[in-house]
Amino acid sequence: MPIMRLTMLATALLLAACATSPSEHSTVHALRLLPGQDLRAELQRYVDAHGIEAGWIASCAGSLTDFNLRFADQPNGSTGHGHFEIVSLSGTLSTHGSHLHLAIADEQGRTIGGHLLDGCRIYTTAEIVLGASLTHVFVRERCGSTPWEELQVLTR
Repeated sequence: MPIMRLTMLATALLLAACATSPSEHSTVHALRLLPGQDLRAELQRYVDAHGIEAGWIASCAGSLTDFNLRFADQPNGSTGHGHFEIVSLSGTLSTHGSHLHLAIADEQGRTIGGHLLDGCRIYTTAEIVLGASLTHVFVRERCGSTPWEELQVLTR
């Protein structure tokens, strides 16, 4: 079956359907990361090992000792060390390139977030549930709307 590009509306509707009603068109993956593991690197390793071409973060609960995030409109990452709760992890996953954002809270409840970079080390755990479409392929290409490689959604 040939790969076809979808309109943005059709893509949003199909992804919403997969996210809310797993079926023969999607699968669920669950994993747990251990102390010291790198959040981004381990997620990408899992995606590559399982051949996930169109995945998303369904849920993540855990903690970090180190973070490395790129804040909005900044060229480089910002790092920190301490104890942080993962309050949100979201984004798309693919063997063709992933795009993830992370929000963390410190011991005072102050929350920061940004683009997830390598160097976010697990403190106690990261319990992660992923969804994966079996009918889509996520690729990252320059499309001309921005200077970056952006998500392109293809169907099988």
